[in-house]
Amino acid sequence: MEQINGPLQMEHALLFSFLDVSSDCKFKEQLHSLQSQQIMLCQGSDDDEVQTDGNRSGHFRNGDVGLAPTNEEVLRVIAAQLAEIGDQFDREIQERVVNGLVQHFLNENLSNEEITRHMSRVVGELMQAIPSDMEREKAMLVLAMVLTKKIVNTVPSLLRRVFDTTVNYMNRQFHNYIVDMVSAVRQLCGSHSQPFGCPGLFPEGWPSSGLPAAFPVVLRRLGQKAESVPAEIWK
Repeated sequence: MEQINGPLQMEHALLFSFLDVSSDCKFKEQLHSLQSQQIMLCQGSDDDEVQTDGNRSGHFRNGDVGLAPTNEEVLRVIAAQLAEIGDQFDREIQERVVNGLVQHFLNENLSNEEITRHMSRVVGELMQAIPSDMEREKAMLVLAMVLTKKIVNTVPSLLRRVFDTTVNYMNRQFHNYIVDMVSAVRQLCGSHSQPFGCPGLFPEGWPSSGLPAAFPVVLRRLGQKAESVPAEIWK
């Protein structure tokens, strides 16, 4: 995945990877086409932003964690683990909920802001059925991405509008949480003997086979000292 210009790149990359690894995503060809268009736009932006010393101006400035290539890999691993949780949530989301969101996205009279507020309300309502022992931000993030998949599975032509709306929603609601996850995983993997980007740690055909045997509890309770626990904490 190439770099994406602007402040939403981390959310964009996470949502793209989540949808891409979801087994029942029915619009992967359109998804990759959308990603290719984004890459071309960003390459064009890079051409316009060469600094006077001949170097490119730095993209991926969140004020927190830049999306360096190693962060791409981190986000792909995180997305794969969140997609496993999403598979469980998927079965619990009723068709009427998805259809209601579809109608909102199809209504051209509604602004993106109005649709985003409606999606936020739906996520809040769905949270009532989520077990209380699951971290709230993680559950809400997964629900938003699962809803995106289900909406576009229903009406593939809505991909761009739904994708952009969800990215904005994620940026507003979960940016710091996503940054913390990326930092936690990078710190954990940086402590292993192999470099994070080493094919031995993240072989082609990831995710699960390439993960370390233990994952940090900090991903479940961010902010605490990392300690090794089984990868099943994600489930």
